[in-house]
Amino acid sequence: MRRLEGKVALVTGAARGTGEATARLFVAEGAHVVIGDVLDDCGQAVAADLGDAAHYVHLDVTSPADWDAAVRTTTETFGPPTVLVNNAGILVIRPMEDTTLEEFHRVLEVNLVGPFLGMNAVTAAMRDAGGGAIVNVSSVDGVRGGNQRGAYCASKWGLRGLTKAAAFDLGRYGIRVNAVCPGGGSAEMAAPWIGPEFDHPAHLHTIPLGRDVEIPEIAAAILYLASDDSSYVSAVDLLVDGGVSSGQNLHGFVHAPR
Repeated sequence: MRRLEGKVALVTGAARGTGEATARLFVAEGAHVVIGDVLDDCGQAVAADLGDAAHYVHLDVTSPADWDAAVRTTTETFGPPTVLVNNAGILVIRPMEDTTLEEFHRVLEVNLVGPFLGMNAVTAAMRDAGGGAIVNVSSVDGVRGGNQRGAYCASKWGLRGLTKAAAFDLGRYGIRVNAVCPGGGSAEMAAPWIGPEFDHPAHLHTIPLGRDVEIPEIAAAILYLASDDSSYVSAVDLLVDGGVSSGQNLHGFVHAPR
């Protein structure tokens, strides 16, 4: 049984990474998917590879006009959207004192204002369709703090709050709103900020499961919240972080003294 049979999904940031994996999984599960991104060549290639079940649209998530056009194109191509995945995001890794106001604003615009605009853009169509599911991709950094990620943490904490508020406002229309909080994500997003001094083995010691998350695992969590398997789930933060947010994993202790 395909879990998204008959669903129409709009997925942002779907030209690569988590968004692409989500779009591919959604199509495999029976959905029609509109791929939204600013990476036109990559997005068009993904849509072409997926065939008639997918369509690409240029979507800058900070632009209300782009959102209106994306929802209109979705409706004209496949029908009104019944699933929205707000996945598009950007990252700045820099000490707070070195983060510029322009950088801070830009991260908030993409990671927080973008989902706000997207939820508002799809509400009428989802309401008229009898309901739907919105999945906002937050982060493990949206449930804890972290060095050199002030703008990113602020945006992802804010997205969790916005998710819960939207769940109250939209629930009356049969629209569920949830957040996924992965412990990692697109390698392309993080790569420019990861220097040679980053100690990957030491990083793994902080994770109870002892390994990094894989993109298909994040996509599977998004699928769950988008599907009717989660029909009575709303306003939750689904952590896909290997347990890292639950506490501190002390490393180096062999035996406690007697």
